[in-house]
Amino acid sequence: MLNTIINQSIQSMGLIPLLAFIFLLGIAIIIERLVFFRSAVRAGDTLEHDLKLLNASDLDQASKVVDHYKSTVQSELVKTAISVRGKEEAVVEREIEETIMFQMPRLDRNLWVLDTAVTLGPLLGLLGTIIGMVESFNVLGASGTSNPNGVTGGIGHALTATACGLTIAIICVIFLNYFNKRIRMTVNQFDLIKSLLVSRFAA
Repeated sequence: MLNTIINQSIQSMGLIPLLAFIFLLGIAIIIERLVFFRSAVRAGDTLEHDLKLLNASDLDQASKVVDHYKSTVQSELVKTAISVRGKEEAVVEREIEETIMFQMPRLDRNLWVLDTAVTLGPLLGLLGTIIGMVESFNVLGASGTSNPNGVTGGIGHALTATACGLTIAIICVIFLNYFNKRIRMTVNQFDLIKSLLVSRFAA
């Protein structure tokens, strides 16, 4: 098994290990983002409920809300609202919107890697296919049909590279679209939370 993997890695000029690395990197990012968005979306739902019950004049209660959600992206919005409590509505809204802009990079962190993998996976697979076919034609030209195993081996490497590239692209594009939907959902939660905070903490 190990010899087969090493042999295919050499014959594909290192493309198979590269595809495997991209796949593992994509899986790691998918798992991390799944955990992040599961926590973020759930926190947003419960925070909306807590803010509806919040008495803005009770700073202790507001501080408890911040502490409860301190590990989430939404907690920064509440912190900002508390820091500008009592100011004009336009000021509070502007400060919260700035905080939202600072939190946006946390939502799409590392998603560019999945986006790149969607494009790069099939292209590397196609390159591996070309290398495998060239290898097959070289064997065919050198030995004719007297070495069928050499010809089919190159074709097998070509198909392996193609399958790996397509697998990477399919998995990554599914989760990339899912995460983009989660980002839109979280941004919608930000807007609702902002409205709740402005109505409670603005003068």
